[in-house]
Amino acid sequence: MNSESKAPAAGYTATARITVKATASRVWEALTDPRLVRQYLFGTDMKADWRVGGAITYTGVWEGKPYEDRGTILELVPKKLLKSSYWSAFSGKEDTPENRLIVIYELTESGGETALSITTGNNPTQDGADHSAGNWTTVLQKLKEILEK
Repeated sequence: MNSESKAPAAGYTATARITVKATASRVWEALTDPRLVRQYLFGTDMKADWRVGGAITYTGVWEGKPYEDRGTILELVPKKLLKSSYWSAFSGKEDTPENRLIVIYELTESGGETALSITTGNNPTQDGADHSAGNWTTVLQKLKEILEK
């Protein structure tokens, strides 16, 4: 895996990071188990075909409005890296490749802790990137709370 394959798409980039007192295996489970995802990702129901090229969907209700967000798994290295495209129903844009964000989850385990970073590329504006970073920071804090209970 070279650094180019992990680079986010063009546009503005958002990054959020956290260290969790849990193994990479446990953090990976939290990223891929729909039951756990629902607990920290605003009640979202996630479904995925865990293979490169597979679909990933996020459905739920936000502020009274139902949504279905979707993407494609672009790269998958269990317990280390998950890269996917992502389109939000709330974006107001058509679901086309150029309107999809690129979301990269990177895990690094050391000494019983795991550093998790989430980078979102292809944000169309700096405000969008800032909003994304804020959301991911909230999500990561909740994920940490769940895994460290």
